[in-house]
Amino acid sequence: MNMRIFTTLMLGVFILASCSSIKVTSDLDKTVDFNEYKTMEYWGWAKNSDQVLNRFEKERIEAAFGEEFKKRGLELVEKGQGDMIVSLFIVTEDKVQKTANTSHMGGGGYYGYADYYDYGPGWGWGGGHSTTTYNEYEYTVGTLAVSAYDAKKQQLIWEAAGQGTVDDDPQSQEKGIPKAVAKIMEAYPVQPVNQ
Repeated sequence: MNMRIFTTLMLGVFILASCSSIKVTSDLDKTVDFNEYKTMEYWGWAKNSDQVLNRFEKERIEAAFGEEFKKRGLELVEKGQGDMIVSLFIVTEDKVQKTANTSHMGGGGYYGYADYYDYGPGWGWGGGHSTTTYNEYEYTVGTLAVSAYDAKKQQLIWEAAGQGTVDDDPQSQEKGIPKAVAKIMEAYPVQPVNQ
């Protein structure tokens, strides 16, 4: 099967710490009636894209997508039996953010008195100093993409990608992955039945 990942949606990567910070991009075939699809199967992960994940992370992501598709009336079935084929793709990118904070101490204006010809003493204070502190923060940005294909026509019909900051804490991931996947699936043309 010729599966093509729509790479223009790939912006950065995932396992997002906060679903409010996820940026989602999507595209679809507008000629398709997505209500016709009743079953879905996983094609798997795009080549080499899952190597940044361990087994538990992959299972959490797959289970979260399975649950979201189930809410939209699709049953997860074995390979070769689905109306729709779903492929997943993930990439990560390490980034560094630099910040500078400047604090000022002292300073002020000159004051005093002088006559018309600028003679006379002047009292006051001035000067002071500034200190700038530079900080670097390392973080990882992830992009998780889901692609849906029509099984009979073997063509891409929908794709969405979510981008956000990666959280390496397994407990945060366990709670955060379903929320992040739900945010990505908001772009799917069929909304959850229970809502």
